[in-house]
Amino acid sequence: MGIANGIRKQASKIAMGERHVSAWAEKLTQATEELPPQAPIRRLEKDGLDISMAWAVIGIFAVLAFSAIYMMSLILIPVTLAVVVGMILGLLAEKLSKLGVPRITNAVILSTAVALVIALVANSLAGPVTTLVNEGPAFVEKTFNRLMPYLERIKWLHITPETFQTGPMSSEKLLENTGNILHLVGANLTPALVQALIFFAALLLFLAGRVTLRKSIIMVFRSRSQRLAAIRVINGVEQVLGFYFATASLIYVCLGLVMMVIAYVGGLSAPVLWGFFAFLSSFIPYLGITMMTLAVAIAGIITHDGIVVGLMPAAAFFIVHLVMENLIFPAVMGKRLEINPFVVFLAILFWTWMWGAVGAMLALPLSLIVMTIVDELFIEERLQPQLPK
Repeated sequence: MGIANGIRKQASKIAMGERHVSAWAEKLTQATEELPPQAPIRRLEKDGLDISMAWAVIGIFAVLAFSAIYMMSLILIPVTLAVVVGMILGLLAEKLSKLGVPRITNAVILSTAVALVIALVANSLAGPVTTLVNEGPAFVEKTFNRLMPYLERIKWLHITPETFQTGPMSSEKLLENTGNILHLVGANLTPALVQALIFFAALLLFLAGRVTLRKSIIMVFRSRSQRLAAIRVINGVEQVLGFYFATASLIYVCLGLVMMVIAYVGGLSAPVLWGFFAFLSSFIPYLGITMMTLAVAIAGIITHDGIVVGLMPAAAFFIVHLVMENLIFPAVMGKRLEINPFVVFLAILFWTWMWGAVGAMLALPLSLIVMTIVDELFIEERLQPQLPK
């Protein structure tokens, strides 16, 4: 079939006068006339079974991919966190490079700064956490005594003082379970240290080879348009992550300081710990403020005799957080980072199920990355910059 097509092309060129007619050309024309007519090309249409098979293959691949992500969580969690943190610090690394600082020096400076911040936070929280652990049994007993009158009013719970005296919810069982929890924490301490080492090593190497890795990703694509799209995606992801987390960190630090004042004025113990929890939980949309408000409400009820006075710190925190999230945050961010709240909620649930607390914190950055990729690749109405020819 290929030879016949070639003969036809040569004959058509001769017929159009593109070549000098010779004896060989005449024979070629006669051979073309003797060839059978070319059959029309028919496109095979896929039926419903073929489409179902294609989607089944995609579903199997997705299940295997998610299973691999879950099984390799020990490695993927610190590596993913390092890549996200490295992309957040990408703009700062770029500014240091423009000042003449070598790339490896940038990587060492920025990774060391991250390690120092984590160490300072851990050191500042060591005292309050130790106090909380030492006063754990007394705190649990006081919690039961304070909440029991309110729990008894809810008839469908069927909770009485005897519930916490015998059975699995008794004080003895809870203290025994506390020992089991401490044993579980001790057993998970070694994997946590391994993940911390993987995180800092991955962060250092990512920052050191960020530019080379960027060029390698761009050069994978062959066409000019594909390389331009890769450049737009990488630049967009770095700018979105850097701008979002720089602004969010500043706003949430202010929220943490306000929470420290609320905890101090409200008579709650360990105001520094409450401020840190308020700062950290704010990076988890919806779930963070819910858990934080409930925790402050329980602590306030335990601390104060009156329920109205006990709920005032939680109400103050909720109002401040609501104002920051709905007024200050949108005013600073604008509409460039708007994400569907339902999509963010599903992402938080999914990554929390996959990777626990770290997954909940990574849900929003991963959603921003996906949003940026979709925005850069599939929005045709946007004005696309052109590379110089």
